[in-house]
Amino acid sequence: MRILGITIPDNKRLEIGLTVLYGIGVSTARKILKQINIDVGKKAKDLKSDEENKIRAIIEKMKIEGNLKREISGNIKRLKDIKTYRGIRHMKKLPVRGQRTKTNSRTVRGNVRKTMASGKRKESKT
Repeated sequence: MRILGITIPDNKRLEIGLTVLYGIGVSTARKILKQINIDVGKKAKDLKSDEENKIRAIIEKMKIEGNLKREISGNIKRLKDIKTYRGIRHMKKLPVRGQRTKTNSRTVRGNVRKTMASGKRKESKT
């Protein structure tokens, strides 16, 4: 089964298989399947064509994949343009949602500390 050019895995349960699409998580997948009255444990290969079409129709109404990514990046760009606190944190590539930065977020800040290896000094080449 393909939706918007993305293949839904045949051997996984539908509630998990639909999460392949960016913007659809397990809870959203369950809501979609409940709306159409399809069992969440059913696999994609067992679907009938009319059930596939119903799922496809609901998903095409939603904002997913490229449109959602474009909207999110637009929101971040807007925050940067008006120089809000969150926008400035995005610009500096720091955590945005209040996480501590003293001990965590090393990789985000580029502050990767190497631990000491073995304590033995390497032999010098002479």
